[in-house]
Amino acid sequence: MTEQNPLVSLVYCSSATQPFGEHELGELLAVSRARNSDRDITGMLLYRGGEFVQILEGPRSDVEALMERIGRDPRHTDVRVLIEEPLHERRFRDWTMGYQSLLAPEPGTASGYRDSFDDLRMGDHDMIGRAIMELTLWFRVRESASRQPVESEARSR
Repeated sequence: MTEQNPLVSLVYCSSATQPFGEHELGELLAVSRARNSDRDITGMLLYRGGEFVQILEGPRSDVEALMERIGRDPRHTDVRVLIEEPLHERRFRDWTMGYQSLLAPEPGTASGYRDSFDDLRMGDHDMIGRAIMELTLWFRVRESASRQPVESEARSR
C-alpha cells in the first residue's frame, strides 16, 4: 500500500444469474481465495437465496480492478456498490475471503424483526453501515465459535 494506492473497503451486492449450490460456492471460494491472496485483498462473502453481499478490502487499484471483473462476470447481475470508503485498518486481515451461507428468515418471524442482509440490499447509507457492522460481528462470533473446539483439541494433544 502506498499513498497513491491507499487501502479501501468496498461493499457490493449482486444477484446470481443461476442458483449456487455448496459445490459451486466451494469452487468460487477456492479460486477467489487464491486470487485475493495474490492481490493482497481480504474480505467476507455472504450468500443467501441467490443473493451475494461481499466486503472487499485492499489497495484501491486492486479492489477497483476486481470490481470491474465481478461486474463482467456472467454469474452476477444487478451488481451494486453500496459503500466504498478509505480504510485505515483491515477488519478481515486473516481472511482472503471469509464465507457464510445464510438462511432466510422463517415466515411469521416476530414483529419488529430486522434482517441485516435485507438492510444491506435495500437500506440507505446509515442502515447499510449498521448492517455491515452487525453482520461483521455475527460473522466473527461464528468463526471464533467454530474454531474453539479445534483449537482446544489441539492444545490437549
